[in-house]
Amino acid sequence: MAIVNEIKCARCDRKYSGVRSRCPYCGARRIGRGKYTEDSDNARGKMLISVLIMAVFTVGAGVLLFTTPTDADAQDSPNGDSSISSPEDEIDTVLGVHPEPSPTPTPTPEPEEPVAPLVEQNIHITYGGMPIANNDFSQPRGVPIELGASWNPPLPIDEITIEWENEDPEIFDIEPRDVGDRAVRVMGIMPGTSRLYLRIGDLETSVIVRIT
Repeated sequence: MAIVNEIKCARCDRKYSGVRSRCPYCGARRIGRGKYTEDSDNARGKMLISVLIMAVFTVGAGVLLFTTPTDADAQDSPNGDSSISSPEDEIDTVLGVHPEPSPTPTPTPEPEEPVAPLVEQNIHITYGGMPIANNDFSQPRGVPIELGASWNPPLPIDEITIEWENEDPEIFDIEPRDVGDRAVRVMGIMPGTSRLYLRIGDLETSVIVRIT
């Protein structure tokens, strides 16, 4: 079995086991065979080393700070941020000229369905195929006269209903003269004035009949 060597304390000259790091008698720290150091000296040395290390880190950080390009420097480069104005942009700004924005494309309107034109509907009481002027005519008593009906737009006779009406049957008489009542015969009975009505569907017209 190996025997542990004894160490002689450099402060109190007493011997103690070599496995100890301090003298059990005076508490001196052993830094080598027969050597020792004071705790205050160790603390002072550690503080000095710490200060030196901090100084080295501070100097290194300062060097890196001033030598590494920042983001702003990178943006100032020709290939950096495009917000840096060019000489042409500065001239346009001074002169009050600004680039025109791109026009908004006009949407293509959808084709509209054609609207059929409105056709005016009208009816007339005719004599000899022509509408009676001013819707007023005179006829001697006892002399018959044939009147007809016309309408626009033209429709088949079987799709419409034609009605004639005499306002005063004592002044003149009417008699249908055509299929579907497209024409009537008017015969004066006594001198006087009455009105003859013509109705086709929802439309109505009339003429004044003067029997002389």
